[in-house]
Amino acid sequence: MTLVCPGCGRHHAADERFCDACGVPLVHHDAVLPPETELREKARKVRPGYAEGPLTRVATARHQAEAELLQGLLLEEGIPSLVRRSGGFDVPDFLAAGPRDIVVAASGADAAREILGVPARMPLRPPAARPAWVRVLAVVLALVSILVIATFVVGAALAQGAQRRPSPVAGATL
Repeated sequence: MTLVCPGCGRHHAADERFCDACGVPLVHHDAVLPPETELREKARKVRPGYAEGPLTRVATARHQAEAELLQGLLLEEGIPSLVRRSGGFDVPDFLAAGPRDIVVAASGADAAREILGVPARMPLRPPAARPAWVRVLAVVLALVSILVIATFVVGAALAQGAQRRPSPVAGATL
């Protein structure tokens, strides 16, 4: 009767008790194993040593498809990862457009950076450099908005003042 590792699926001799590769207790080959699903297949690939610690950003992808490709590369090496939307990009969540951050546990961050060819420290995203004309346009629009609002406020105040002032009545004596 042969024994099988439920973790990696390797076959072992009847006198062995634990898997050489992953250290999981062996089960009889005849035992009913749960059906292989995509989720179970992914979980089998994860190395527990790479799943410890707080989440750390290791790479940035331009869109969802690129993020899933990087996530697959990391999973093939046993590094579990998550994809999350990068902050500051104004696109509805149901669209695949927009940058994504690839995050992994701190214990797998160095290995993930090495696999993806990313420098040891991810540079912070520099603030978007806007041309001078954009800044000038923003200031002009702000000033015009202030002037329009001030005009309406002053106009409303004058109109209320005119309504409160008694109108001269013909034939009235002072």
